[in-house]
Amino acid sequence: MFAVLRLSLLVVCLLAATVTAAEPQLEKLDLFEAGREGYALYRIPGVIVTSKGTVLAYCEARVTGKTDWGTIDILLRRSTDGGKTFGPRQKIADVPGPKSKNPVALAQKLATNDEVTYNNPVAFADRTGPVHLLYCLEYARCFYIRSDDDGLTWSKPVEITKTFEAFRSDYDWQVLATGPAHGIQLQSGRLVVPVWLSTGTGGHAHRPSVTSTIYSDDGGKTWQRGAIAVPNTAEWVNPNETVIVELADGRVLLNVRSESHTHRRLVVTSPDGATGWSSPRFDDALVEPICMASIARVSRQPQHDRNRIVFANPHNLERADGKAKPGGSRDRVNLSLKLSYDEGQTWPVNRVLEPGYSAYSDLAVLPDGTILCLYERGRDVATGGQKPSSYAYLTLARFNVEWLSEGKDQFTPSK
Repeated sequence: MFAVLRLSLLVVCLLAATVTAAEPQLEKLDLFEAGREGYALYRIPGVIVTSKGTVLAYCEARVTGKTDWGTIDILLRRSTDGGKTFGPRQKIADVPGPKSKNPVALAQKLATNDEVTYNNPVAFADRTGPVHLLYCLEYARCFYIRSDDDGLTWSKPVEITKTFEAFRSDYDWQVLATGPAHGIQLQSGRLVVPVWLSTGTGGHAHRPSVTSTIYSDDGGKTWQRGAIAVPNTAEWVNPNETVIVELADGRVLLNVRSESHTHRRLVVTSPDGATGWSSPRFDDALVEPICMASIARVSRQPQHDRNRIVFANPHNLERADGKAKPGGSRDRVNLSLKLSYDEGQTWPVNRVLEPGYSAYSDLAVLPDGTILCLYERGRDVATGGQKPSSYAYLTLARFNVEWLSEGKDQFTPSK
Protein backbone atom coordinates (compact mmCIF):
# COMPACT_ATOMS: atom_id res chain seq x y z
CA MET A 1 0.00 0.00 0.00
CA PHE A 2 2.82 2.40 0.90
CA ALA A 3 4.51 1.59 -2.41
CA VAL A 4 1.29 2.40 -4.25
CA LEU A 5 0.97 5.66 -2.29
CA ARG A 6 4.55 6.66 -3.09
CA LEU A 7 3.96 5.88 -6.77
CA SER A 8 0.78 7.97 -6.77
CA LEU A 9 2.59 10.91 -5.19
CA LEU A 10 5.34 10.61 -7.79
CA VAL A 11 2.79 10.67 -10.61
CA VAL A 12 1.09 13.73 -9.09
CA CYS A 13 4.44 15.53 -8.80
CA LEU A 14 5.35 14.70 -12.36
CA LEU A 15 1.98 15.90 -13.59
CA ALA A 16 2.34 19.12 -11.59
CA ALA A 17 5.79 19.72 -13.07
CA THR A 18 4.40 19.11 -16.54
CA VAL A 19 1.55 21.54 -15.97
CA THR A 20 3.71 24.33 -14.50
CA ALA A 21 6.64 24.05 -16.94
CA ALA A 22 6.40 26.96 -19.34
CA GLU A 23 6.39 26.38 -23.07
CA PRO A 24 9.04 28.20 -25.15
CA GLN A 25 7.58 31.48 -26.34
CA LEU A 26 8.73 34.15 -28.81
CA GLU A 27 6.64 37.07 -30.07
CA LYS A 28 7.67 40.13 -32.09
CA LEU A 29 5.99 43.50 -32.47
CA ASP A 30 7.16 46.46 -34.58
CA LEU A 31 6.87 49.66 -32.49
CA PHE A 32 8.40 52.21 -34.87
CA GLU A 33 8.82 52.11 -38.67
CA ALA A 34 11.16 54.31 -40.69
CA GLY A 35 9.43 56.89 -42.87
CA ARG A 36 6.23 56.96 -40.86
CA GLU A 37 4.63 59.63 -38.64
CA GLY A 38 6.99 62.42 -39.61
CA TYR A 39 10.35 60.78 -39.08
CA ALA A 40 12.72 59.29 -41.62
CA LEU A 41 14.37 57.02 -39.09
CA TYR A 42 13.99 55.64 -35.56
CA ARG A 43 17.17 54.58 -33.81
CA ILE A 44 18.92 54.04 -30.46
CA PRO A 45 16.28 51.93 -28.65
CA GLY A 46 15.77 51.74 -24.90
CA VAL A 47 13.32 49.74 -22.81
CA ILE A 48 12.62 49.42 -19.09
CA VAL A 49 10.02 47.84 -16.81
CA THR A 50 8.79 50.06 -13.98
CA SER A 51 8.22 48.93 -10.40
CA LYS A 52 4.52 48.59 -11.26
CA GLY A 53 5.23 46.46 -14.34
CA THR A 54 4.66 49.12 -17.00
CA VAL A 55 6.88 48.78 -20.07
CA LEU A 56 8.42 52.00 -21.39
CA ALA A 57 10.00 51.86 -24.86
CA TYR A 58 11.88 54.92 -26.09
CA CYS A 59 14.16 55.97 -28.93
CA GLU A 60 15.66 58.73 -31.03
CA ALA A 61 13.27 59.86 -33.77
CA ARG A 62 15.33 61.33 -36.60
CA VAL A 63 13.59 63.76 -38.94
CA THR A 64 15.85 63.63 -41.98
CA GLY A 65 17.99 60.51 -41.85
CA LYS A 66 20.81 58.54 -40.32
CA THR A 67 23.08 61.30 -39.09
CA ASP A 68 23.61 61.56 -35.32
CA TRP A 69 23.73 65.35 -35.60
CA GLY A 70 20.49 66.16 -37.45
CA THR A 71 17.12 67.18 -36.04
CA ILE A 72 16.24 64.47 -33.52
CA ASP A 73 13.40 64.11 -31.00
CA ILE A 74 13.06 61.57 -28.19
CA LEU A 75 9.85 59.53 -28.27
CA LEU A 76 8.34 57.11 -25.79
CA ARG A 77 5.53 54.52 -25.89
CA ARG A 78 3.90 52.80 -22.89
CA SER A 79 2.50 49.31 -22.39
CA THR A 80 0.46 48.17 -19.40
CA ASP A 81 0.07 44.55 -20.54
CA GLY A 82 3.65 43.35 -20.52
CA GLY A 83 4.61 44.66 -23.95
CA LYS A 84 1.80 43.01 -25.92
CA THR A 85 0.22 46.32 -26.93
CA PHE A 86 1.38 49.94 -26.72
CA GLY A 87 -0.19 53.36 -26.47
CA PRO A 88 0.57 56.33 -28.73
CA ARG A 89 3.98 57.91 -28.98
CA GLN A 90 4.91 60.78 -26.71
CA LYS A 91 7.67 63.37 -27.22
CA ILE A 92 9.45 63.70 -23.90
CA ALA A 93 12.54 65.88 -24.46
CA ASP A 94 12.22 69.63 -24.75
CA VAL A 95 14.61 72.25 -23.43
CA PRO A 96 13.18 75.77 -23.53
CA GLY A 97 15.23 78.77 -24.55
CA PRO A 98 17.92 79.36 -27.18
CA LYS A 99 20.05 76.47 -28.37
CA SER A 100 23.37 76.35 -30.17
CA LYS A 101 24.91 73.60 -32.26
CA ASN A 102 27.94 71.78 -30.90
CA PRO A 103 30.95 73.45 -32.61
CA VAL A 104 32.61 70.09 -33.32
CA ALA A 105 29.67 69.09 -35.54
CA LEU A 106 29.86 72.36 -37.44
CA ALA A 107 33.62 72.06 -37.85
CA GLN A 108 33.20 68.69 -39.59
CA LYS A 109 30.13 69.90 -41.54
CA LEU A 110 27.99 67.19 -39.92
CA ALA A 111 25.03 69.50 -39.35
CA THR A 112 23.75 73.05 -39.67
CA ASN A 113 22.92 75.62 -37.03
CA ASP A 114 19.16 75.22 -37.45
CA GLU A 115 19.14 71.49 -36.62
CA VAL A 116 18.35 70.60 -32.99
CA THR A 117 19.66 67.28 -31.68
CA TYR A 118 18.23 65.56 -28.60
CA ASN A 119 20.18 62.35 -28.11
CA ASN A 120 21.01 59.31 -26.01
CA PRO A 121 17.96 58.83 -23.76
CA VAL A 122 18.67 56.62 -20.72
CA ALA A 123 15.83 55.60 -18.39
CA PHE A 124 15.70 53.44 -15.31
CA ALA A 125 13.04 52.43 -12.82
CA ASP A 126 13.43 53.17 -9.13
CA ARG A 127 12.26 50.38 -6.82
CA THR A 128 10.39 52.99 -4.79
CA GLY A 129 8.24 53.93 -7.79
CA PRO A 130 9.66 56.86 -9.80
CA VAL A 131 11.10 56.60 -13.29
CA HIS A 132 14.30 58.54 -13.94
CA LEU A 133 15.42 59.59 -17.43
CA LEU A 134 18.51 61.39 -18.68
CA TYR A 135 19.07 62.78 -22.17
CA CYS A 136 21.53 65.02 -23.95
CA LEU A 137 21.21 68.12 -26.11
CA GLU A 138 23.70 68.54 -28.96
CA TYR A 139 26.05 66.05 -27.29
CA ALA A 140 27.05 69.05 -25.18
CA ARG A 141 24.49 69.36 -22.37
CA CYS A 142 22.75 66.77 -20.17
CA PHE A 143 19.29 66.94 -18.57
CA TYR A 144 17.35 64.95 -15.98
CA ILE A 145 13.58 64.40 -15.90
CA ARG A 146 11.40 62.25 -13.65
CA SER A 147 7.99 60.61 -13.85
CA ASP A 148 5.89 59.66 -10.83
CA ASP A 149 3.05 58.11 -12.84
CA ASP A 150 4.86 55.41 -14.84
CA GLY A 151 5.74 57.62 -17.78
CA LEU A 152 2.40 59.35 -18.34
CA THR A 153 3.79 62.77 -17.42
CA TRP A 154 7.29 64.11 -16.81
CA SER A 155 8.87 66.83 -14.74
CA LYS A 156 10.52 69.90 -16.22
CA PRO A 157 14.10 69.21 -17.33
CA VAL A 158 16.89 69.96 -14.86
CA GLU A 159 20.31 70.55 -16.37
CA ILE A 160 23.10 68.43 -14.86
CA THR A 161 25.90 69.32 -17.29
CA LYS A 162 28.04 70.56 -14.39
CA THR A 163 28.43 66.91 -13.37
CA PHE A 164 30.32 66.35 -16.62
CA GLU A 165 32.38 69.51 -16.15
CA ALA A 166 34.03 67.70 -13.25
CA PHE A 167 35.62 65.30 -15.77
CA ARG A 168 37.68 68.05 -17.39
CA SER A 169 40.59 67.63 -15.00
CA ASP A 170 41.04 64.13 -16.43
CA TYR A 171 39.64 64.51 -19.94
CA ASP A 172 38.97 67.76 -21.79
CA TRP A 173 35.83 66.66 -23.61
CA GLN A 174 33.79 68.53 -26.22
CA VAL A 175 31.21 65.75 -26.70
CA LEU A 176 29.26 64.01 -23.94
CA ALA A 177 26.76 61.16 -24.12
CA THR A 178 24.78 59.06 -21.67
CA GLY A 179 24.38 55.32 -22.23
CA PRO A 180 22.52 54.71 -24.48
CA ALA A 181 19.98 52.04 -23.37
CA HIS A 182 19.15 52.02 -19.63
CA GLY A 183 20.77 52.81 -16.30
CA ILE A 184 20.42 50.76 -13.12
CA GLN A 185 19.62 51.12 -9.45
CA LEU A 186 22.01 49.17 -7.22
CA GLN A 187 20.88 47.16 -4.21
CA SER A 188 22.25 50.03 -2.13
CA GLY A 189 19.81 52.43 -3.84
CA ARG A 190 22.49 54.25 -5.84
CA LEU A 191 21.51 55.22 -9.40
CA VAL A 192 24.27 54.61 -11.96
CA VAL A 193 24.41 55.64 -15.62
CA PRO A 194 27.25 54.76 -18.04
CA VAL A 195 28.58 57.73 -20.01
CA TRP A 196 31.18 58.37 -22.67
CA LEU A 197 33.15 61.48 -23.52
CA SER A 198 35.04 62.62 -26.60
CA THR A 199 37.24 65.52 -27.65
CA GLY A 200 35.24 65.48 -30.91
CA THR A 201 38.32 65.88 -33.09
CA GLY A 202 38.11 62.48 -34.80
CA GLY A 203 35.67 60.64 -37.03
CA HIS A 204 32.04 61.79 -36.89
CA ALA A 205 33.09 64.07 -34.00
CA HIS A 206 32.70 61.08 -31.68
CA ARG A 207 36.35 60.07 -31.49
CA PRO A 208 38.64 59.72 -29.59
CA SER A 209 36.62 58.68 -26.53
CA VAL A 210 36.68 57.30 -22.98
CA THR A 211 34.00 55.76 -20.76
CA SER A 212 32.90 56.36 -17.18
CA THR A 213 29.73 56.64 -15.07
CA ILE A 214 27.74 59.27 -13.27
CA TYR A 215 25.72 58.41 -10.16
CA SER A 216 23.17 59.74 -7.69
CA ASP A 217 22.76 58.77 -4.04
CA ASP A 218 19.71 60.96 -3.41
CA GLY A 219 17.14 59.68 -5.90
CA GLY A 220 18.28 61.78 -8.84
CA LYS A 221 18.33 65.16 -7.07
CA THR A 222 22.10 65.56 -7.50
CA TRP A 223 24.65 63.73 -9.62
CA GLN A 224 28.36 63.01 -9.26
CA ARG A 225 31.04 61.82 -11.68
CA GLY A 226 32.78 58.47 -11.37
CA ALA A 227 36.36 57.63 -12.23
CA ILE A 228 37.37 56.98 -15.84
CA ALA A 229 36.59 53.28 -16.29
CA VAL A 230 38.17 52.62 -19.70
CA PRO A 231 40.70 55.09 -21.14
CA ASN A 232 41.59 55.37 -24.81
CA THR A 233 44.82 53.45 -25.45
CA ALA A 234 46.50 51.52 -28.26
CA GLU A 235 44.88 48.37 -26.85
CA TRP A 236 41.49 49.78 -25.80
CA VAL A 237 40.63 51.93 -28.80
CA ASN A 238 37.85 54.53 -28.50
CA PRO A 239 35.70 52.94 -25.77
CA ASN A 240 32.24 54.47 -25.94
CA GLU A 241 28.66 53.14 -25.81
CA THR A 242 28.53 51.12 -22.60
CA VAL A 243 25.95 48.89 -20.88
CA ILE A 244 25.76 48.02 -17.21
CA VAL A 245 24.66 45.30 -14.79
CA GLU A 246 25.05 44.73 -11.05
CA LEU A 247 26.64 41.38 -10.19
CA ALA A 248 25.36 39.07 -7.47
CA ASP A 249 28.23 40.01 -5.15
CA GLY A 250 27.41 43.71 -5.41
CA ARG A 251 30.09 44.67 -7.91
CA VAL A 252 29.08 46.65 -10.98
CA LEU A 253 30.09 45.43 -14.44
CA LEU A 254 30.41 47.62 -17.52
CA ASN A 255 30.31 45.94 -20.92
CA VAL A 256 31.93 48.32 -23.38
CA ARG A 257 31.93 48.89 -27.13
CA SER A 258 35.31 49.79 -28.61
CA GLU A 259 37.22 49.82 -31.90
CA SER A 260 39.97 47.57 -30.59
CA HIS A 261 41.70 45.23 -33.01
CA THR A 262 40.71 42.12 -31.05
CA HIS A 263 37.03 42.70 -31.95
CA ARG A 264 35.82 41.54 -28.55
CA ARG A 265 33.70 43.32 -25.96
CA LEU A 266 35.57 45.01 -23.12
CA VAL A 267 34.49 44.37 -19.52
CA VAL A 268 35.47 46.17 -16.34
CA THR A 269 34.14 46.03 -12.76
CA SER A 270 33.85 48.35 -9.77
CA PRO A 271 32.81 47.73 -6.15
CA ASP A 272 30.37 50.66 -6.24
CA GLY A 273 29.78 51.60 -9.89
CA ALA A 274 31.95 54.70 -9.66
CA THR A 275 35.43 54.03 -8.31
CA GLY A 276 38.09 51.33 -8.10
CA TRP A 277 37.60 50.08 -11.65
CA SER A 278 39.47 46.88 -12.50
CA SER A 279 41.84 46.67 -15.43
CA PRO A 280 39.72 46.26 -18.60
CA ARG A 281 39.74 42.81 -20.20
CA PHE A 282 38.37 41.42 -23.44
CA ASP A 283 35.61 38.79 -23.22
CA ASP A 284 36.58 36.22 -25.85
CA ALA A 285 33.01 34.89 -26.04
CA LEU A 286 31.50 38.26 -26.99
CA VAL A 287 32.49 39.36 -30.48
CA GLU A 288 32.56 43.08 -31.30
CA PRO A 289 31.44 44.12 -34.80
CA ILE A 290 31.65 47.70 -33.42
CA CYS A 291 28.06 48.22 -32.38
CA MET A 292 26.12 49.03 -29.26
CA ALA A 293 25.04 45.95 -27.24
CA SER A 294 22.70 45.34 -24.29
CA ILE A 295 22.75 43.47 -20.99
CA ALA A 296 20.29 42.82 -18.14
CA ARG A 297 19.82 40.62 -15.12
CA VAL A 298 17.11 37.98 -15.47
CA SER A 299 17.30 36.41 -12.01
CA ARG A 300 19.33 36.48 -8.81
CA GLN A 301 19.81 34.00 -6.01
CA PRO A 302 18.39 33.46 -3.42
CA GLN A 303 15.19 35.06 -4.74
CA HIS A 304 15.35 32.72 -7.75
CA ASP A 305 16.69 29.23 -8.40
CA ARG A 306 19.86 30.51 -10.10
CA ASN A 307 21.69 33.59 -11.30
CA ARG A 308 21.06 34.58 -14.92
CA ILE A 309 22.33 37.49 -17.02
CA VAL A 310 21.26 38.00 -20.64
CA PHE A 311 23.33 39.79 -23.30
CA ALA A 312 22.53 40.79 -26.89
CA ASN A 313 24.51 42.13 -29.86
CA PRO A 314 25.12 41.38 -33.55
CA HIS A 315 27.27 38.24 -33.38
CA ASN A 316 29.23 38.75 -36.59
CA LEU A 317 32.78 39.59 -37.67
CA GLU A 318 32.34 39.39 -41.44
CA ARG A 319 31.72 41.98 -44.14
CA ALA A 320 29.73 41.21 -47.26
CA ASP A 321 32.11 43.40 -49.29
CA GLY A 322 35.16 41.45 -48.08
CA LYS A 323 36.82 44.58 -46.67
CA ALA A 324 37.13 43.51 -43.03
CA LYS A 325 40.19 44.95 -41.31
CA PRO A 326 41.35 45.16 -37.67
CA GLY A 327 39.44 47.86 -35.82
CA GLY A 328 37.04 48.41 -38.70
CA SER A 329 33.26 47.99 -38.57
CA ARG A 330 31.70 44.67 -39.51
CA ASP A 331 28.20 44.07 -40.86
CA ARG A 332 25.44 44.56 -38.29
CA VAL A 333 23.60 41.30 -38.73
CA ASN A 334 22.77 38.17 -36.73
CA LEU A 335 21.51 39.76 -33.52
CA SER A 336 22.09 37.02 -30.95
CA LEU A 337 21.13 36.46 -27.33
CA LYS A 338 23.45 34.89 -24.78
CA LEU A 339 22.77 33.67 -21.26
CA SER A 340 25.26 33.43 -18.40
CA TYR A 341 24.80 31.48 -15.16
CA ASP A 342 28.09 32.57 -13.57
CA GLU A 343 27.82 36.37 -13.61
CA GLY A 344 29.24 36.90 -17.08
CA GLN A 345 32.29 34.65 -16.77
CA THR A 346 30.96 32.28 -19.44
CA TRP A 347 28.07 32.36 -21.92
CA PRO A 348 26.96 28.75 -22.54
CA VAL A 349 23.62 29.66 -24.15
CA ASN A 350 23.52 31.43 -27.51
CA ARG A 351 20.50 31.83 -29.77
CA VAL A 352 19.94 33.98 -32.84
CA LEU A 353 17.04 36.40 -32.53
CA GLU A 354 17.34 38.13 -35.92
CA PRO A 355 19.63 36.67 -38.61
CA GLY A 356 19.36 39.59 -41.04
CA TYR A 357 20.07 43.30 -40.61
CA SER A 358 20.00 43.98 -36.85
CA ALA A 359 21.99 46.45 -34.79
CA TYR A 360 21.41 48.35 -31.54
CA SER A 361 19.27 46.76 -28.82
CA ASP A 362 18.18 47.06 -25.21
CA LEU A 363 16.97 44.42 -22.75
CA ALA A 364 14.51 44.42 -19.84
CA VAL A 365 12.79 41.73 -17.79
CA LEU A 366 9.16 41.49 -16.63
CA PRO A 367 8.29 40.28 -13.10
CA ASP A 368 7.28 36.86 -14.49
CA GLY A 369 10.70 36.39 -16.12
CA THR A 370 9.64 37.28 -19.65
CA ILE A 371 12.57 38.97 -21.39
CA LEU A 372 12.04 42.00 -23.63
CA CYS A 373 14.48 42.98 -26.37
CA LEU A 374 13.86 46.22 -28.27
CA TYR A 375 16.15 46.27 -31.28
CA GLU A 376 16.91 47.85 -34.64
CA ARG A 377 15.69 45.52 -37.40
CA GLY A 378 16.38 45.83 -41.07
CA ARG A 379 14.54 45.11 -44.26
CA ASP A 380 16.60 42.61 -46.28
CA VAL A 381 14.73 42.97 -49.57
CA ALA A 382 12.64 45.64 -51.24
CA THR A 383 8.96 45.33 -50.33
CA GLY A 384 6.05 47.54 -51.31
CA GLY A 385 8.34 50.07 -52.92
CA GLN A 386 10.52 50.30 -49.81
CA LYS A 387 14.23 49.73 -50.30
CA PRO A 388 16.39 47.32 -48.28
CA SER A 389 17.50 49.06 -45.11
CA SER A 390 19.53 48.25 -42.02
CA TYR A 391 17.32 50.53 -39.87
CA ALA A 392 13.77 49.95 -41.03
CA TYR A 393 12.08 49.12 -37.71
CA LEU A 394 12.38 49.17 -33.96
CA THR A 395 11.01 45.77 -33.01
CA LEU A 396 10.13 44.44 -29.57
CA ALA A 397 10.74 40.74 -29.01
CA ARG A 398 9.08 39.02 -26.04
CA PHE A 399 10.52 35.63 -25.11
CA ASN A 400 11.15 33.42 -22.12
CA VAL A 401 14.14 31.55 -20.74
CA GLU A 402 12.63 28.34 -22.08
CA TRP A 403 12.80 29.66 -25.65
CA LEU A 404 16.25 31.15 -25.21
CA SER A 405 17.66 27.90 -23.80
CA GLU A 406 15.70 25.72 -26.25
CA GLY A 407 13.97 24.03 -23.33
CA LYS A 408 17.12 23.22 -21.37
CA ASP A 409 16.40 25.79 -18.66
CA GLN A 410 13.16 26.47 -16.82
CA PHE A 411 12.58 29.82 -15.14
CA THR A 412 11.28 29.58 -11.58
CA PRO A 413 9.36 32.59 -10.24
CA SER A 414 10.81 34.41 -7.24
CA LYS A 415 10.29 32.89 -3.81
